[in-house]
Amino acid sequence: MKVDLLYGQKGLSLDLPGSLDLTVVAKPSMPVLSDPEKAVREALAMPVASRPLEELARGRQSVCVLMCDVTRPVPNRLLLEGLLEAIRAAGMPNEKVTILVATGLHRPNEGEELLRLVGSREIIDSYRVENHFATRKEDHVFLGETPGGVPVGIDRRFAEADLRIVTGLVEPHFMAGFSGGRKVVAPGVCHESTIRSFHGSGIMGHASARNLNLRGNPLHAEQMHIIGLLSPVYAVNVVIDDVRRPSFVNFGEVGASHQKAVAFAEPFFGVKVPRRFSTIITSSAGAPLDMTYYQTVKGIVGIKDALAPGGRVFIASDCGEGLGSADFRRSQEALIEMGVEAFLNSIGSKPMAAVDEWQTQKLTEILSLGDVVLYAPNLTEGDRRLTGAGYTDDLGKAVAEWVDQIGDRSVLVVPEGPYVIPLVGNGG
Repeated sequence: MKVDLLYGQKGLSLDLPGSLDLTVVAKPSMPVLSDPEKAVREALAMPVASRPLEELARGRQSVCVLMCDVTRPVPNRLLLEGLLEAIRAAGMPNEKVTILVATGLHRPNEGEELLRLVGSREIIDSYRVENHFATRKEDHVFLGETPGGVPVGIDRRFAEADLRIVTGLVEPHFMAGFSGGRKVVAPGVCHESTIRSFHGSGIMGHASARNLNLRGNPLHAEQMHIIGLLSPVYAVNVVIDDVRRPSFVNFGEVGASHQKAVAFAEPFFGVKVPRRFSTIITSSAGAPLDMTYYQTVKGIVGIKDALAPGGRVFIASDCGEGLGSADFRRSQEALIEMGVEAFLNSIGSKPMAAVDEWQTQKLTEILSLGDVVLYAPNLTEGDRRLTGAGYTDDLGKAVAEWVDQIGDRSVLVVPEGPYVIPLVGNGG
């Protein structure tokens, strides 16, 4: 039998033995906006807990609009064109508008990649479209500390703007519960010290810092405190279906509008399964999320609630850009050299995490529970040794051999990877 996984740009069709007992997890059918451009205009005119955007923009001296970087499949052109139209209607000159790519500690998006990200040559040519650089201290304004002791450094282009707007995709996130909203600011345009502090091992290892959960989530709490220091901040939130079509869009005060978007999205992204499985097949949701192994960790961790102790997760990921950053490579080298327990002990007392170390820490949640087999033919042999996973060139064969070994033919399949979170019992 065939199973189609989200993988790279084109997907991956996987041949599996017909004798397997498959449970395929897919989100319920989502509504699709029949006229997305109209829906954006209506959202901007009928906001959540704020005045309409055109009223907010009238008389302002400057506007900064945040957009997600290349790791998120946000329909940026759709959102930006609607925003910029309303801002122009309010009398704001183009030169007073900055569009800032919220890279966090990721690499900048430039040249043709930036054009693909924005989706419009006209916007690129008409507005200042710039990247955030978290390591440039001089680019940031420092606003004190959160109650948790996190130093708050914010890109001054955003902090000092007269009107602050974020755009973002609301989807499951394995640390923050859901992406979008406050997360586009923190870590999106935060200084390195801020990002490394609230990605420390205590917060990352907290039981509530998980997919689909905001309640008691310490990362979410830090993010919301940072938003409070910048208030007012406004957000355009979008939810998309499995083929990237907009299903929901709204606009308003960042906290209130994000909560409404989460309330819409949650029933689609968290899917109940009857029990835990010793065999799970998944993906990293295809491009752009599976460009690196760093991002692939989200797909590995996404199935955590449904993996039986001692079980095995098989994941397909394109990894066309390799392992990830040099910092992530160093963290993975430490994991491979030290082992899970010693690695976790070594990071437990740090006042702030090393860059990208948090991704390795989240990976250990699965490596402590079971093991991982990776299908990623674009990774070099050297990179494969640093994944912490086994490797296969034939995913279907590897699954069949494992099932024969354990004698349990029940297999859970999650084709959309971290965009669908399988939940057992009360789950998230």
